[in-house]
Amino acid sequence: MCGRFSLIVDLPTLQHTFNFEMNEELSPRYNIAPGQNILTVLSRGEKRAGIPMRWGLVPFWADDPKIGYKMINARAETVDEKASFKMPFQRQRCLILADGFYEWKKEGKEKQPYRFHLRNGKPFAFAGLWSKWTKQGEPLYTCTIITTKPNEVTREVHERMPVILPDDTYNMWLNLEVSDTEFLKSLLLPYPAEEMEVYPVSTLVNSPKNDMAEILSPLNSL
Repeated sequence: MCGRFSLIVDLPTLQHTFNFEMNEELSPRYNIAPGQNILTVLSRGEKRAGIPMRWGLVPFWADDPKIGYKMINARAETVDEKASFKMPFQRQRCLILADGFYEWKKEGKEKQPYRFHLRNGKPFAFAGLWSKWTKQGEPLYTCTIITTKPNEVTREVHERMPVILPDDTYNMWLNLEVSDTEFLKSLLLPYPAEEMEVYPVSTLVNSPKNDMAEILSPLNSL
């Protein structure tokens, strides 16, 4: 699964990298958790728009938005089959921007957190789905991160990893005229292990209340 990630890159850099428009401010986030707002990028005709959405997809048909806490991830293998994700997979795909993510590995009686990032240090995009829920008050926009089997780097820590899309697939993923299920699923692959790095971090990341730069530091440098 993917249950925590970071995004500290400034907005102008993100806009240049992912080619989207956004009027809202963006603060550095070192420890993003489910239930919090995260930055998504959607296609808006010939342009892309950056839109904050709550992490944890709430299907349009749900009676209670709390279901979103169980929908932070969608499995690539079954994303076209599950009732919660089938329609968004066809019509409501998005990019979810990040520059690193965390997973935990059991070591003895403790769980050690690790941070994964790209070797080149650049931000990247998770494959995401989004939904609009309108049963109470203002519309609620939510999203989920698609996960897949691990690559050689993530396998040592966790049995799943988020789908990181190569930048040459962004247009295809966001193009809602593309609806071929098998083609779309063919994009949901483990990211090349040789382009990623991992290192242990402090257990400060265990609490969503901790959202500070120290979380990014390698454990042996603290």
